[in-house]
Amino acid sequence: MKIYFAPFSPYVRKCLVTAHELGLSERVQLLPANANPVQRDQELIAQNPLGQIPTFLTDEGTVLYDSRVICEYLDALGGGTLFPRSGAARWDTLTLAALGDGVLDAALLARYEDAARPEALRWAAWRAGQLDKAETALAHLGAHPALLAPGRVDIGTLTVACALGYLDVRFAEFDWRSRHAAVAQWYAEFSQRPSLRARWTL
Repeated sequence: MKIYFAPFSPYVRKCLVTAHELGLSERVQLLPANANPVQRDQELIAQNPLGQIPTFLTDEGTVLYDSRVICEYLDALGGGTLFPRSGAARWDTLTLAALGDGVLDAALLARYEDAARPEALRWAAWRAGQLDKAETALAHLGAHPALLAPGRVDIGTLTVACALGYLDVRFAEFDWRSRHAAVAQWYAEFSQRPSLRARWTL
């Protein structure tokens, strides 16, 4: 199996963390990618018309995207339980994962505002509005501690952990721990999982 990879992509990391949790990481080969919202990677577009990462190739040559699809594929392949198959647990888990993905989506848009948009065209209120999505999401998690219950390991909690890790990497000044102590306490323990401590490079 192969995945198009960039070292700071939180979505690629989420897929690799999932593979690690399922004992599949040694089977996933990393391929270089130059995904960019402006200067688009033509090699990547040949595999995925959106030209985005993660893009994943199965052993059979099937191309999968995006991270939500790839993670569920890996869970099925590895016989895992990161995605409950039915009932209330499935919808609860997918909704938590959507919350984590929403934080990632917003943080990436704020990052593009800093790194991809010409300085003269940057919109501070837009950037602040995106990071406020992270703020309200973390407040929601703090107000509903059952969502991050001790011992809960599924695609929801893994996605939230990857989102928090991305905030640390790209937005240290956001200092989310100072306002969300319960989430910080959960993350301090959860982030010690081997899958979240692992690092990948080409």
